[in-house]
Amino acid sequence: MPQVFHPSANTLSRVVLFSLAAGPGAVLGLMFLLVRSPYQTQVGVVREQPVQFSHEHHVKGLGIDCRFCHSSVETAASAGMPPTHTCMTCHSQIWSDSPMLEPVRASLREQTPLAWNRLHDLPDFVYFHHGVHVQKGVGCVECHGRVDEMPLAWRAKPLTMEWCLECHRNPEPRLRPKDDVFVMDWTPPESGGPDTAGEADPKNHVEVGQLTNCSICHR
Repeated sequence: MPQVFHPSANTLSRVVLFSLAAGPGAVLGLMFLLVRSPYQTQVGVVREQPVQFSHEHHVKGLGIDCRFCHSSVETAASAGMPPTHTCMTCHSQIWSDSPMLEPVRASLREQTPLAWNRLHDLPDFVYFHHGVHVQKGVGCVECHGRVDEMPLAWRAKPLTMEWCLECHRNPEPRLRPKDDVFVMDWTPPESGGPDTAGEADPKNHVEVGQLTNCSICHR
């Protein structure tokens, strides 16, 4: 009986069947990697800003406290962005003619706030309160990274739900005494004791069992 199909048809059919079986898995795998990639999370990506502000210079070089610019971080949901008058507190005297700071001077003349591009912009269905985290002893570096080492600001953490839950399930290693929340290079004392981490401070009142309830972040 003459052969109807070419011998290579067996190989071709196997390749087709394997592709049909493995294709969905490969697609899911690529999607899994994409969701966690810097392209999606924007980790390490510098955003263009109206003024190229250097946290490294202001925080590490000059020793300016976070709260000088982000004045509502201890009490409000938003840390707050500095009004132009805050910038001009110094720059009316220092670098007052710098071309780089012309947008700041224009903002003051025209009484128009600077349009900063947000680095940490959570979805509308996520509730985050800076003041709560600060009062519980969560250091700035836990979410924002070492901003004192950033010539230009970038997102240091992915801010995904998975990442947030890692901390909410086990917050103790990330807590510190409240007086050290804004200290960029803080490390726990080697000797241990009540100042080692925030969980040892009874004033922090961190109820770990409640932190993974959906209503904590989704209201």
